[in-house]
Amino acid sequence: MADFGGPDIETFRAEARDWLSAHYPQALKAAKPESDPEAQWGGRAFAGSDDPQIVWLRAMASKGWTAPTWPRAYGGGGLSADEARALGEELNAGGYRAPLASFGVWMLGPVLLEYATEAQKQAHLPKIIRGEIRWCQGYSEPGAGSDLASLQTRCGDAGDHWLINGQKIWTSYANKADWCFCLVRTDTTKKHEGVSFVLIDMASPGVETRPIKLISGESPFCETFFTDVKIPKDNLVGPINGGWEIAKRLLQYERQNISGGFVSGAGGAGGSPGDLGLIAKDYLGADETGALADADLRARITRSKMDSQAFFLTLSRIAAESRASNGPSAATSIIKYAAAALAQERSELMLEALGAQALGWDGDGFTPAERLVTRGWLRSKGNSIEGGTSEVNLNVVAKRVLALPDPVKTN
Repeated sequence: MADFGGPDIETFRAEARDWLSAHYPQALKAAKPESDPEAQWGGRAFAGSDDPQIVWLRAMASKGWTAPTWPRAYGGGGLSADEARALGEELNAGGYRAPLASFGVWMLGPVLLEYATEAQKQAHLPKIIRGEIRWCQGYSEPGAGSDLASLQTRCGDAGDHWLINGQKIWTSYANKADWCFCLVRTDTTKKHEGVSFVLIDMASPGVETRPIKLISGESPFCETFFTDVKIPKDNLVGPINGGWEIAKRLLQYERQNISGGFVSGAGGAGGSPGDLGLIAKDYLGADETGALADADLRARITRSKMDSQAFFLTLSRIAAESRASNGPSAATSIIKYAAAALAQERSELMLEALGAQALGWDGDGFTPAERLVTRGWLRSKGNSIEGGTSEVNLNVVAKRVLALPDPVKTN
């Protein structure tokens, strides 16, 4: 096989196109492929599995294309930004499934590349790329949400290991994850300067997860409890009490990645995937010109689509700037705020377009897609909370992006 690291992007594109076509599992080409939806997340649960999604994951991981720009030394693709962009375009053009959905790829891996020791990189990055470990994020606590630095989960020095005690909340997919990247308190006398960043094997004795049922009927979030959980000293990333800098960096990656999913309708956010105008026309009919009959709704859908297009262009520009400056900037808080607002607007428009057919929950009379609209609308209510509330994001924009002064206090 040709070396894909060469300077000729069009040659790379053609060879990548041929490789993707040759290695995409036939089972995934079907309209309704026989594949476990959880398989896209990989992890220990799918070790040795012959699920077609896992076959696809392994094929892409063998090229390093689950993390195409990561260094080849850790199993990544070692591609340039231009090559990675061309690969992404070919994946989209061919209608190929994403090989891996991974908090490890989206959030943890980038900060490990920046802050971890060489031994930690060698231990964890290849497994992330191969989808062998499914990660979850242990940040928020019952008393530490927007004010994350108030966290109280303790990490004590027990000689040859660390001892973890405390509780996390809203831990996405903790009940299905293999490992957790977690913020813990290692110094009770300081706030931000007393936080450390550790990695915890969720199979460790003393770890307990309890799913939380949401208004949408789903349970993607969990309560997570740590009771005398022992972890090796090597599981501390960065210096002790130096976790706040890592935490902030990871949040930038998180907000950058979840923003696109909000607006596109991924994961139930933003209602349901598909063209809003065409969906509305199916339910409300067309006028004599073939346009959506409801002129007011048509205008609002058009504005929403224009705003979404502008958002994705801005997202692409910020991603390019991020690659050029070796990481995301505070601008991620801008796109996170905008993405949440756009997703909630899309959900409302979708609900309005379907009318009474958007009120389905289960039973006859509603298609699966219609029930998804109802649940997606309810789910979108959390878009302005998760990954940093809109209010906190506005404060970040004011202070760190616009450098506005603090308001003057008056008596």
